[in-house]
Amino acid sequence: MASTWTCRACRSAWRSSRLSKTNPILRRSLSTNSKFFKVSEEILQAIAEKRPVVALETTIYTHGFPYPDNVALSTKLESLVRENGGVPATIGILDGVARVGLDSKELDQLVSSPGSPNVWKLSRRDLGFVLGMKDAEGKPLNGGTTISGTSVLAHMAGIKIFATGGLGGVHRGAELTMDVSADLTELGRTPITVISSGCKSFLDIPKTLEYLETQGVAVATFAAGRTGSVDFPAFYARDSGVKSPVVLRDEIEAARVIFAQNSLGLQSGLHFANPIPDKFSVPFQEMEKAIAEALEAASAAGSKGAAITPFILDKIKEVTGSRSVEANRALVEANVIRGTKVAVELRKLEQEGSAGDSHSVMTGPAAASFTNEGVPKSFAAAAQQLESEPRRDGAADQVPLSETRADVFVAGSLAVDLACDFSPRPGSRSQSPELQTSNPARIAQSLGGVGHNVARAAHLMGANVRLCSAVGDDLTGKAALEALSAADMSTVGVKTLSKDSGSRTAQYIAVNDKNKDLVLAMADMSILETPSSLSNALANTFDDFWLPQLHACKPSHLAIDGNWSPGYLARWLQAGKDINAHITFEPVSNAKSIGIFNLPHPNTLSVFPSPSLHLATPNIHELSAMYTAARENQFFDREDWWTVIDALGIPQGGARVQLALATTPKLVDQGVPQQTIQLLPFIPTIVTKLGKQGVLLTQILSANDPRLSSGEYAPYILSRCANETESTLGVGGVYMRLFPAVEEVDEADIVSVNGVGDTFVGTLIAGLAREGNGEGRVEEFVDLAQRAAVLTLKSAEAVSPGLGTLGFLL
Repeated sequence: MASTWTCRACRSAWRSSRLSKTNPILRRSLSTNSKFFKVSEEILQAIAEKRPVVALETTIYTHGFPYPDNVALSTKLESLVRENGGVPATIGILDGVARVGLDSKELDQLVSSPGSPNVWKLSRRDLGFVLGMKDAEGKPLNGGTTISGTSVLAHMAGIKIFATGGLGGVHRGAELTMDVSADLTELGRTPITVISSGCKSFLDIPKTLEYLETQGVAVATFAAGRTGSVDFPAFYARDSGVKSPVVLRDEIEAARVIFAQNSLGLQSGLHFANPIPDKFSVPFQEMEKAIAEALEAASAAGSKGAAITPFILDKIKEVTGSRSVEANRALVEANVIRGTKVAVELRKLEQEGSAGDSHSVMTGPAAASFTNEGVPKSFAAAAQQLESEPRRDGAADQVPLSETRADVFVAGSLAVDLACDFSPRPGSRSQSPELQTSNPARIAQSLGGVGHNVARAAHLMGANVRLCSAVGDDLTGKAALEALSAADMSTVGVKTLSKDSGSRTAQYIAVNDKNKDLVLAMADMSILETPSSLSNALANTFDDFWLPQLHACKPSHLAIDGNWSPGYLARWLQAGKDINAHITFEPVSNAKSIGIFNLPHPNTLSVFPSPSLHLATPNIHELSAMYTAARENQFFDREDWWTVIDALGIPQGGARVQLALATTPKLVDQGVPQQTIQLLPFIPTIVTKLGKQGVLLTQILSANDPRLSSGEYAPYILSRCANETESTLGVGGVYMRLFPAVEEVDEADIVSVNGVGDTFVGTLIAGLAREGNGEGRVEEFVDLAQRAAVLTLKSAEAVSPGLGTLGFLL
């Protein structure tokens, strides 16, 4: 148990701002104390936790694509790594420092002047120059790293997988020019795996493979669905006429090769070639013709050495038009996806190996900074300081239940989801499934349920979460619990109801059209809706199982989904209020969103400044349903509601112009901002999910809120309290802000819409929980929550497994 506690202490130490400030060693690089080398904190933590990290080069941005196309490509590639379960480590030289893990601002600074003479193209030989010299004005230099330069720096940081576009090679006529890329010698002496689309087709491919063999570099090509003999790819073309030395069937086989080589401690690298997607492949003979013209032009122009490659690429672009550019982008995206999947599979093998063999190998300079258990020595030292402190991450098998802690409780559904995506036959023009008959589809099963999805997202973002839900004593329930445990989430709060109660594990079936937009959904959530056969079982579970845990842990945040019946919604609201928790309501659907306005005792829903509910996260349709239910059930006739509304300072004639300026005329015509204002007394913060239109935040500000007197926030202050109620209720005004969508996702990139909104909510709550009860501002986490939702939009799972890589941004 000692090693387990050490790891948990290390994670706590990393998250602790107090320790980060008092122990400078926690801020140092794992591999060196040099001022010329810096590993980002996200990459430090990922390596320490043995998560799959994928290195990405920067020459493709500094010398390959124009600005701002290069920035868009960098964002795309990093997103692809995260979506497939990895952590991206973009590597380059900025301000005279070699950086592993450039953030968005640093990368934008580096690539904003592509091709500039002040931005170097860097292989191993150039690193000392660019780090040690300054420009004519005395400023530090910048540079994009090639495969050679990136491999050196990635290995120094302990990264094992590097995905890129194309490998350098032996140039045609090298017997006269001796022009051989430094990429090849680097692979011969650096133990890293490079995944590319082979070498550029204007190079001498047979000689390149011979040179790699001489350097002791293992070379193989992914079969990519092919059988038998497979060619080593020629970058733009899948085939080159040169057979690959070895063929790999898939990422699992590739990971096994890497794992075996690393276990032997060999100091040479591997190169796995990934053929360009067939859709973008340029026929080999056509490309050969373009290359011949480019080589002839290069010879006539006198281009040689480092200048010949960009010259030839420019000429190929002229000959092939946009096809080569599209192919270049497509192949590097495919390589990044392939590389990340290999990294994920390698991590699984390393976990299995470390479970059965404590002598797993870590190579590179970074190894000296780790203990035998793979824990950073600096973290281990911090752990010793924490031994006398209360454990935040205590597990049930280490400490009694009453002593465990969870910052976030999520009370809601745990279900098994089935996503049925309409898949029409070739040639069919149908966009949606046909009713009353069978339709061709692709059906995927996963763990879901709104409560689970919210909890999973918050968990991946680093929050300490407990899910309170129920499953039936059936095969589906057992599978759900096993899947929850496999995802490293606690099952302490999940109750298995007996067969005698007649309970069934919740299931959700979504039928989507060709574009994966929802057509119809069927949900069996009766296990939380208390039919008569379940009422006693659920009541006993609430009183004897969930409530004691809630009072023992006293979480700062409680999230409730709309699957509960009104009676249990009321009980959860009261329980949360008793422990002074910040309470969030996720409406789930139009029909279930109205539950909070159908409580057995309407007065249970109190108003600002002591509301029963602090935050709600409806979409535009759920907001309308909630507003209608509140009006029809006479909540807007309550005196306490009117007192708060009157204090908001909204003009008697309305505020259409102000609302249109704060949002959009279209939203005002739909009544969206007006509805949020009407609901504010009962829900002081409403975050409305608008899909492609972004997110609308509407909030009551207290009288002492500093935003009311800040020029920065002035555009978002819709109204101010101007009567005596400011002193009695503490109302300061209304804050309204429309956040645009952080990314316009192409339809081709959308995998599933299921769980997107839940991911948004879980991320939002995780951010608020980091700040403590009542201290966090929702606006600070909206964009991050949108980014998390985009990852899920591009994932087949209800919550993207790549979400955890964003947690560091909190």
